[in-house]
Amino acid sequence: MAIATSIAAALVAAAAFVLLTRGRTRASVGSRTGTARRADSDPAPAGLDQEGGGRLDDGSGEARARAGDARAVARGTATFASAAAARKAIDEQDIGVTRRQFFNRGILAGIYFATAGFGAAALAFIWPAVKGGFGGKINAGKLSDIFDAIDAKSAPFYVPEARSYVVRYPADALPAARKAKYPAAILRNLEAGFVVENQKCPHLGCRVPWCASSQWFECPCHASKYNRVGEKRDGPAPRGLSLVVAEVVDGDLVINTGVILPGMAIGTDTTRQRPEGPSCV
Repeated sequence: MAIATSIAAALVAAAAFVLLTRGRTRASVGSRTGTARRADSDPAPAGLDQEGGGRLDDGSGEARARAGDARAVARGTATFASAAAARKAIDEQDIGVTRRQFFNRGILAGIYFATAGFGAAALAFIWPAVKGGFGGKINAGKLSDIFDAIDAKSAPFYVPEARSYVVRYPADALPAARKAKYPAAILRNLEAGFVVENQKCPHLGCRVPWCASSQWFECPCHASKYNRVGEKRDGPAPRGLSLVVAEVVDGDLVINTGVILPGMAIGTDTTRQRPEGPSCV
């Protein structure tokens, strides 16, 4: 979980870095361009008035009229030229962040944050538990006490934290178990006198309870049935109950719920146990 959090933080930092580096400081839109300032500061040509309308030494009325017309035209043309020059000089580098850039960067940031969140959630989901709880190793207690509880109740010992049943395995069935090619890790458990079975039905995942009357495991969903050691005997299930690896440490039974193996194939029947009473389903 700590690794997932670190990755998410790195992705968020990368997104922030991209956004910050792309947002450069630009000139204000309202500032006057150098071209406009130069145009305003240039003096009128010699012989013309300050408006550029005509020669001042021509005193005729016609000349003055032409000069007035020229001044009016010059004023409009200068205004138009200044505006055109300003528009040409101000490009995206001077404007700052345009509306399009704002939305593009907002979408990009949203993608970064969504990717970071999804990545963190995915890693947290698939990261195995390192200690305690389902997915890790669970101490079920003293194996001798578990055997006593099984014998006293004639029923499997259920371990809620492991979502599993602990069942005695008869010693006289070991030759058949070896012939059936049980996995090596499970065969060691059988030789120690027990087997640990996952509670989930391999058909559609329902929890399979113990039937005290038949002394079998019987699924209430679709009537799949398994003998005491979890070998499939009836119903639509594709195989026996899943097998959970366990070990005995200083007399304690430690169930490793991080290692769950597929149940035995259909037809496996090492104990030859038949129903010992009415079925529950």
